This record gives sequence, C-alpha cells and structure tokens, in this order.
Amino acid sequence: MSVDGLDVLDERQAIDTHAHQPTSEFLHDAGGQMMQDAADRFGSEMETWSYEEMIAEYHDAGVGKAVLLGWDAETNTGNPPVPNDYVAEVRDEHPEFFIGFGSVDPLKDDCVEEAIRCVEDLDLSGFKFQQIAQGFDPSQPEYEQLFDTIEDLGVPVVFHGGNSTLGACSPGGRGLQVKYGNPMLIDDVAARHPDLQILIAHPAYPWEKEQLAICQQKGNVYMDLSGWMPRYIDDQVLQYAKSLLEDKVMFGTDYPMLEPEPWLEQFAELDFSEETQRKILWENAKEFFGLD
Repeated sequence: MSVDGLDVLDERQAIDTHAHQPTSEFLHDAGGQMMQDAADRFGSEMETWSYEEMIAEYHDAGVGKAVLLGWDAETNTGNPPVPNDYVAEVRDEHPEFFIGFGSVDPLKDDCVEEAIRCVEDLDLSGFKFQQIAQGFDPSQPEYEQLFDTIEDLGVPVVFHGGNSTLGACSPGGRGLQVKYGNPMLIDDVAARHPDLQILIAHPAYPWEKEQLAICQQKGNVYMDLSGWMPRYIDDQVLQYAKSLLEDKVMFGTDYPMLEPEPWLEQFAELDFSEETQRKILWENAKEFFGLD
C-alpha cells in the first residue's frame, strides 16, 4: 500500500463508487466537445489508457473494486453513448474488479425496456444518471414509469449531484443546464420510491447543505465524495461525513478525471478515525451494493 496514513487499506478492500472508462468510448465519443471544454478549463489532457493499466493503478493505491458507469446522454447532447453491452463486456473481462452500472437515456422511448434488459439480460448491478448532460428533471411525472421499473428490478441508482464541469466556459455551456444537478429534484424521487436505493455522486456544490439534509432525512439516499479532491470539499460535508452521516458517505474518485492515489493521500490528511475511514472507504459501499 503506497498511501501513508491509511493502514486500513492494506487488504485492498476500498471500493471506488464512481469510475468512468479511461478509453475513447467515454472520453472522446460520449464526452465529445463538452468533455474537451472541461479538460481545457482545468488544464488536463484527454489521454486514454487500457483497463489493465487502470486496474494496476488502483491496486497500487490499495483499492480492490470500482463501479464502472455507463453513459447515455445521446438525445440531449447528440454524442453516442457508452453502450451498456460494452460496460457488461468490460465487467466480464475483469469480474473481480469491476461492478458494472448501466445507463439509460430518459428521453428515449425505449428507456424502460433498456433498463429491464440491462438487469435481466446483461446482469448489470444498477444505473447511472447524469441529469445535466441528459437534460432532464427526474422529479417530473413522465419519468415515473422508469423509476418504478428500476425500483421493481431491485437495483440501486447513482444520480449526479451539483454543478458539472462539462461544457465549462463555452458559449452557453454547450446548452447544458446546471439546474438539473440540484439534489432537491432527487428528493422527490426518493420520497415517491422508498425502496429505491439512491447514491448521489459528488458533494453537490453549490447545494451541499441541501444534499446533507436529504441524506439525513431519507433513509434510502446516500452520497459519495467523488469529483472533488478532499482538501477542497466543503468543511460541513466533511464534518457530517465523520459524524451524523458516517454510515451514508462513500469514497469515489470520478476516474479518470481524478485518480485514486492522490485522492487517498489527501483523504489521509483529514482528521478521520480509523473506524470512519473503513466505513467511507469500503464498509458503506459493501452494504449499499450488496457485496459479500
């Protein structure tokens, strides 16, 4: 284990709840110009690498599993999806490391049928929604059938929380609307679907307080710390993570935008007990995803 101060990771038990493909399928095809905007804004390169290199990087950092997320925002962005079949294939090639999550475009007529196929035919473990990229308000009644179906399928969902760097500083932000990242829209879904397990990705800037309130009030809503390096996460989020919400907060990176070792190095600098570290880094995720 190469991360000083995190002896709890010696067994590679940590689980990254939020990882994307380090390949052109996500970065170039699905991401397109809006992903390039984000890379340009933060001085990153749109380099790609293999899954073998990805897994080796995670293992070197003491991480044993990652949730690999699908992506389908085709209707709103015009960019091709990361196909659910592709996510399942990558998962099947590396079953000990990847937990595969599908994605359905809520604006497509066949989204309900595709959700059923993801679970019943592809054996994917849940779904990822990026409301800003997909251009939809999950609280609206036209999406009730989709969430009814996922609730009946008995698998969890990941919703995007907060602002998005996609389209950053471009004219009109490439037409993407930040308002769809407000976690209060997810609160409506959680209230109407109490058996639907929901993980809100990211600390939901600039709505951190709203997200904390939802996670505290809704027993079926959790959050992760992905998308932000730990030293930039709001102090109140960190305080809740080691107190009132220590059973409902999880580790995530947003790979390949953020990588596991530097994230964990900064996490080790926080004043978290070993018990809370274990909960955030893997115990909460094991329970949420139903892992042995």
